[in-house]
Amino acid sequence: MASEIDVIRQRKVAEIIKNAGSRNSPDGWPAEPVTLTDHTFDEFVGKYPKVVVDCWAPWCGPCRMLSPTIDAIAKDTKGKIAFGKVNTDDNLQVSSKFKVMSIPTLLFFKDGQLVNKMVGAAPRSVVEQFLRKSFA
Repeated sequence: MASEIDVIRQRKVAEIIKNAGSRNSPDGWPAEPVTLTDHTFDEFVGKYPKVVVDCWAPWCGPCRMLSPTIDAIAKDTKGKIAFGKVNTDDNLQVSSKFKVMSIPTLLFFKDGQLVNKMVGAAPRSVVEQFLRKSFA
């Protein structure tokens, strides 16, 4: 029974991700970070040429400090960079695959490949430096 629930959940999350882009903008790019899971991660990263994934947890103070910065940058770069968020407590496969040992960790993907990683909370100017370096 649990596997049937997982299949339904996976289908529903995939549908939400698909519809999120169309609701947020006519060109299909999300205007805010999309919540990702172990099951939806690869599809999201492969869908956009430039992706930043915020690995976080609800109990993490620095993660909560970084979140408004990520939200603002996602809004400002809509159509150029897609942002996602992965709760590392609930999605151990992503955390393990990318060796996320500390949070917050930002993962930078270009054309589906990990090109950079930033660990720790930082001001917007530092995050933007990583964006330029990662996507140059």
